[in-house]
Amino acid sequence: MSTPTSKTVLSVRDLKVSFASEAGRVDAVRGVSFDLEAGKTLGIVGESGSGKSVTSLAIMGLLDENAKVTGSIQFEGQELLGKSDKQMSMIRGNGMAMVFQDPLTSLTPVFTVGDQLIEALTVHRGLSKQEAWNRSLELLTVVGISNPERRMKSFPHEFSGGMRQRVVIAIAMANNPRLIICDEPTTALDVTIQAQILDLIEKAQDETGAAVIMITHDMGVVARTADDVMVMYAGKPVEHAGAHELFHNTRMPYSIGLLGAIPRVDKAVKEPLIPIKGNPPLLIDLPDACPFASRCPIAVEACLTREPDLAPVHGDPSHLAACIRAEQIDSDGLIGGLPVYPPPVIPESELTRRPREERPVTLEVRNMVKTFPLLKGALFKRKVGEVQAVKGISFDVREGETMAIVGESGSGKTTTLLQIMDFEKQAEGDIVIAGTSVNELHDRKVERRLRRDIQIVFQDPMGALDPRMTVSDIIAEPLRAIGTSKEETQARVQELMDLVGLNPAHRDRFPGAFSGGQRQRIGIARALSTNPKIVVLDEPVSALDVSIQAGVINLLEELKVKLGLSYLFVAHDLSVVRHIADRVAVMYLGEFVEHGDVDEVFDNPRHPYTQALLSAIPVPDPDVERTRQRVVFDAETMSTRPATV
Repeated sequence: MSTPTSKTVLSVRDLKVSFASEAGRVDAVRGVSFDLEAGKTLGIVGESGSGKSVTSLAIMGLLDENAKVTGSIQFEGQELLGKSDKQMSMIRGNGMAMVFQDPLTSLTPVFTVGDQLIEALTVHRGLSKQEAWNRSLELLTVVGISNPERRMKSFPHEFSGGMRQRVVIAIAMANNPRLIICDEPTTALDVTIQAQILDLIEKAQDETGAAVIMITHDMGVVARTADDVMVMYAGKPVEHAGAHELFHNTRMPYSIGLLGAIPRVDKAVKEPLIPIKGNPPLLIDLPDACPFASRCPIAVEACLTREPDLAPVHGDPSHLAACIRAEQIDSDGLIGGLPVYPPPVIPESELTRRPREERPVTLEVRNMVKTFPLLKGALFKRKVGEVQAVKGISFDVREGETMAIVGESGSGKTTTLLQIMDFEKQAEGDIVIAGTSVNELHDRKVERRLRRDIQIVFQDPMGALDPRMTVSDIIAEPLRAIGTSKEETQARVQELMDLVGLNPAHRDRFPGAFSGGQRQRIGIARALSTNPKIVVLDEPVSALDVSIQAGVINLLEELKVKLGLSYLFVAHDLSVVRHIADRVAVMYLGEFVEHGDVDEVFDNPRHPYTQALLSAIPVPDPDVERTRQRVVFDAETMSTRPATV
């Protein structure tokens, strides 16, 4: 570990955070140490529960009173641990600022944006109201909010998610802080908005000269922004190195797994992703052993004798790893000439060997149109106009094929799915599912039979499952609805759980007893229960950690091959789309602006909107990511221009 210098803004030594719980003491952070200099960015990555956010909250002094914090946190030479909340409040927002994941919860809904900006300026800098007003207008302009005079009087709910995050960044920049902590600042945003927010964070760093801590699960974001990277697992750093070194000379099996689990938007070869099997350990009474050993493919008996220290690799003090076999892993991620993680094998589908034109159509959409009325009036509503959400789109999905629809929020993707799932009759078009026209459905029994052929998997695995029902009941519900006998249903539930990689012995448990990835597998099993011909996937992996996401993506690929399924896949993550889709349609303002083979569209995008979307996707390679030319889409001229901060 390096020693603090005159440029060091933050120095953390042996930081430990624990919480009391009914099950025992939870050791959320178990010894974090690092130094961060002015103008530098530290990326902190790891799965949910690894201790990333707790570390940042400890630095900011925002943990609950029941948290026990030990070690040392020095900000510009002054010790923060032991300071009262009043003393910390003088540093927060002035010397240190934080950008949280959800901008709506970061802003007070009952105060205008202007009030909150002015408060940040007057509390810490003693500016007059007029000076604070002028500075607030300047800050809103800097973060790219047009018409700042009018926007100062707006409330947070009147802004989009990306605009709210711009306001939060403006507040963070207000007092030229020396340290800015960003906790998953782009997770819920579209890729183009994410790119803009990252640009703004870089601009804030340039304007203030601040040190930045970037906490994220997206290795592409780390590749773009970080100078140094700290990988955390089970509350401790397990690898710490410069960004280039960590991405190209990875030595900790957990870090190798994280990188192998990420689909790449710049890779046409569709090799199976590498999931990290199992789940992180509970941080209660951990044994003195490597906490990753149970999930590690190269673990040996010595890994269970004591927890390894974070030690230099090959004597390099700038590259630390907590693995007793780190020295044996080469720069290509091989140990003894073999990959650390044996690549999964997904069989090739017989269907893909047949030309697309010869395969039967499972879903056809012809000239789909959807409009929503604009109503006015408090008591008596009257129509004053309409919004055309979907404007005459047409496509088909063949057997054994994955068709993806991509685009920003508001482009019409979800409306398209809902029209299909609702069997919405079209005035001048049609929706044909497994050869049956929705427009010709007049019999309730025929409609119920058709519902067996199309099922959906939702984005939020917990929100989609009834927490009061057992897994067995959740999967069996569609079977009971179509009149399947009790004996057949029980056998089918066991078969489906085994098919999606769940232990059938756990069928009587409730959803709350499962991890996020396991809950999504339950949702997939339920969708497959009626032997559908097509499965609609609405952002099925966006809520999952990358390691779990890889397992679910591989599962979907395997099921497509085994069962001959067709997928209609909607996502905002174009890296996932590139990996899983055969064909893709890019949607903008209710229309398809580009549609075709996924490799052709991604390698040779013709429409300016597609070009802008693809250039906004971060690539998990600092050499590639930092030399790419990003472009933005100009809706007025329907063209692209180079991105500027």
